[in-house]
Amino acid sequence: MTLSDEIAGCRLCAARFAATATAHAPRPVVWFRPSARLLIAGQAPGARVHASGQPFTDPSGDRLRDWCGLSPEAFYDLERVAIVPMAFCFPGYDARGADLPPPAICAATWRARVIEALPQVRLTLLVGGAAMRWHLGARDVTGTVADWRRYAARGIFPLPHPSWRNTGWLKRNPWFATELLPALQRAVAGVMEN
Repeated sequence: MTLSDEIAGCRLCAARFAATATAHAPRPVVWFRPSARLLIAGQAPGARVHASGQPFTDPSGDRLRDWCGLSPEAFYDLERVAIVPMAFCFPGYDARGADLPPPAICAATWRARVIEALPQVRLTLLVGGAAMRWHLGARDVTGTVADWRRYAARGIFPLPHPSWRNTGWLKRNPWFATELLPALQRAVAGVMEN
């Protein structure tokens, strides 16, 4: 059994998800192969991704693909792109309809093994606070993203989550679009072409 198969069969959070407002069953969304050069480390699948079984099949994915300068075909190229969230399943909503955070047990169980299984990765995109905390120990999303040049030198780009909820953040931080995104697109193009 491959690591991908093990993760796809994971049911560690079945009781947790059954107790959420959505009362759903686990459906791990697994999207990586050892040949990947680009690692997109996200948060957790949303409800639309839970339904589709493919990562970032939502407006956040549209924005992220635009940020990266990638077509959907290139973005979903399993040979070159690994999309590995901090939790492989949709965590559900709370009673007020807000997204629940990625369950820590998922990263504790799988993340180190997945990262070890991706020896060809040359560029890592840390999408959102949970990924930045795990990979960098960073707690301040804005400060970490603002310090992007230091991380880019190590082949890492910290990014805010591409959710519509962060549109205000993007407006308050225009340097993200004018400085970081052109550098990100050059770096992504470099690893995708070679």
